[in-house]
Amino acid sequence: MGRQDHMQPTDLFRWDLAQNEDSLARGSSDQRDGDQGSDVGAPQVEELVAESVANVERVEPAAITPGQRTPRTLDDVSAPVLVHAMRGSIDAGHAGSMVVTHLLESHPTTRIATFDVDELVDYRSRRPAMTFDRTAWTDYAEPVLALDHLATESGGLLLLHGLEPDLRWEAFSQAMRSIIERLGVRTTVAVHGIPMGVPHTRPISVTSHGTREGLVDGGNDIFGLVSVPGSASSLLEYRLGGWGHDAMGFAVHVPHYLAQSEYPAAASELVRQISRVVGEQIDTTSLDEAAAAVVSEIDRQVVDSPEVAGLVSALETQYDAFQEAAGRSLLASGDVPSADEIAAQFEAFLAEQDGRDAGATSD
Repeated sequence: MGRQDHMQPTDLFRWDLAQNEDSLARGSSDQRDGDQGSDVGAPQVEELVAESVANVERVEPAAITPGQRTPRTLDDVSAPVLVHAMRGSIDAGHAGSMVVTHLLESHPTTRIATFDVDELVDYRSRRPAMTFDRTAWTDYAEPVLALDHLATESGGLLLLHGLEPDLRWEAFSQAMRSIIERLGVRTTVAVHGIPMGVPHTRPISVTSHGTREGLVDGGNDIFGLVSVPGSASSLLEYRLGGWGHDAMGFAVHVPHYLAQSEYPAAASELVRQISRVVGEQIDTTSLDEAAAAVVSEIDRQVVDSPEVAGLVSALETQYDAFQEAAGRSLLASGDVPSADEIAAQFEAFLAEQDGRDAGATSD
């Protein structure tokens, strides 16, 4: 029998905080309480975590301000909302990833739990980067899936981030259930971007979903009944609903011709949705400034290319018609250009611009 045959879902993660002040005072290395998680991985996990997060998220922690409080033990954790955005599933415009970076950069963070990626990640399908310097391997971008506490003025917010599990989705969901129930989380929120037939010149729209009626606004139902590839996040939401927990998600609509690029406007809208759930305003100034710069550059490229301008104009016509006639799909149809057509036009235009720039440099 293999190792997995003996593992419980709670063996997939370890707590990085002591259970309470008593265990903290004892300096106990065993941070479990019954079935509340295990000490998986190497003995020096705590030392590796900070370096791993720096490798994966590339962020600097924010300084704590008056009114904010970081937890010393699990009993100190007060965060009724848990946000999750894992890398690996669909995330148009890198919206979910940008939300993670923004939240980590703008709040003091405390590591709460770390998952055993050796049990959850298929390394051969997503090979971690390693650095070779002349005669030796000098660095390894260690995969991380972790839960952090973000200190806010009203208490705190929990953030699950890192690589989406490739394996053991059911066990992962069970492990998350144990974490949620131990920490007293009332609502979990998934955030990511999806490519849609919408122009960048129109207001950002969002599809929301939840585990019960009344949890989210039902006025944005544009899909009807569809079958799509699953993700660990979507399964987690589904299972939590079956266990009686409130779980919801926001999928921001990203212009499909910008799906492979960072689109800060989409991330900013997701942060605003999180703010509504948390009941506390989360600053989006840096994202809004980045969004303005990106849109300005896109507009400049559209003006310089009549073909691209025509394609975007067609999307605007479709979008406006949809707004006027409820029930029409935002997905491209008829004479409206496809995502591939728009993307090809942009790529051809950018390649032409790069060629001109290279020529100018060589002169």
